[in-house]
Amino acid sequence: MAQLHSFDIVSEIDMQEADNAINQALKEITQRYDLKDSHTTIELNKKEKILTINTKDDYSLKASYDILQTKFIRRGVSIKALRPNEAEEAAGGRLKQIITLQSGISKDNAKHITKMIKDMQLKVNAQIQDEQVRVQGAKIDDLQTVIKMIKEADLDFPTQFVNLK
Repeated sequence: MAQLHSFDIVSEIDMQEADNAINQALKEITQRYDLKDSHTTIELNKKEKILTINTKDDYSLKASYDILQTKFIRRGVSIKALRPNEAEEAAGGRLKQIITLQSGISKDNAKHITKMIKDMQLKVNAQIQDEQVRVQGAKIDDLQTVIKMIKEADLDFPTQFVNLK
């Protein structure tokens, strides 16, 4: 029997890079003339993967979020991982926005990926394992075709490919 090759499709965030991006964003926010007096804070809860932006008004919130996205892109962290909630009132007439960092592939998204792979009609097998999808096949070329297709697909979550064997 031919040896099976495989790889995993995952959706992960490098939390150290995210932390670096947040620190750079905070530094820029404190240096910008129009945001200096906003006393904006961005807090990262690494355990729960939640970002909290606290600022004085709607303008500062939007500007801070834009700066944060720019810093994420520069640090190589996909902004598809950011899931912002609605801005809400905080103490002292300030605004607070909670942003969830998406990590892992949900069951629905995993099913969508496996359906896309099956529709390609290659001799590969895709199976869902927890928050990742494992793809196996006899030919490495088939696996590379799957990787290319997933990269080109317009998915609403970031994907990485690991454990190519």
